[in-house]
Amino acid sequence: MAEISAKLVKELREQTGAGMMDCKKALKENDGDINKATEWLRQKGIASAGKLEGKVAAEGLVESYIHTGGRIGVLVEVNCQTDFVARNEAFKELVKNVAMQIAACPQVEYVSVDDVPTEFVESEKSIEMGREDLSNKPENIREKIVQGRIEKRLKELTLMDQPFIRDQNKTVAELIKETSAQLGEKVKVRRFIRFVLGEGIEVKESNFAEEVAAQTGQK
Repeated sequence: MAEISAKLVKELREQTGAGMMDCKKALKENDGDINKATEWLRQKGIASAGKLEGKVAAEGLVESYIHTGGRIGVLVEVNCQTDFVARNEAFKELVKNVAMQIAACPQVEYVSVDDVPTEFVESEKSIEMGREDLSNKPENIREKIVQGRIEKRLKELTLMDQPFIRDQNKTVAELIKETSAQLGEKVKVRRFIRFVLGEGIEVKESNFAEEVAAQTGQK
């Protein structure tokens, strides 16, 4: 496989407007051929979507999803740039799919890694650095291992890094980029909340026979 230089990644970014990691992946998938990488990004709907990143998305929809049985409910806000796109069927379908995705991922707490509080990251790092299985390893090796573990942990908690429930070959982030390219507008998941029936309620276990005995004065 051809070595992918930072200069080549930068050149592809300037040509397509795609993100750095997307450009690097495209070049790796195409052995460093920038033309093939550009075509690969366009096929994925990433090239044109990257150019929309600086746009302001203030329109959109708030969607609800109640899972069968009524035990899980989701509210999600997905933004786009215009009310016209907000009424588009492709956008509506995306929002519904995102709401279902959130319901299906109970471990997800944040939209993206950028939303995870610094305090949480530092706390997780401190815990991992203290693991017994790393105690005999050199400091620099420990740092690399811990960094890998933290990155994995954060991806587990973020919506954008989840495999899309209807197509495990793409992530939710890739789904958003593809839809953004299709619609020609910036699309962004802003926030969500998940309701789980009974969550947070402390249920006191009791013995019915003992309760009856106590009420009737029996022992």
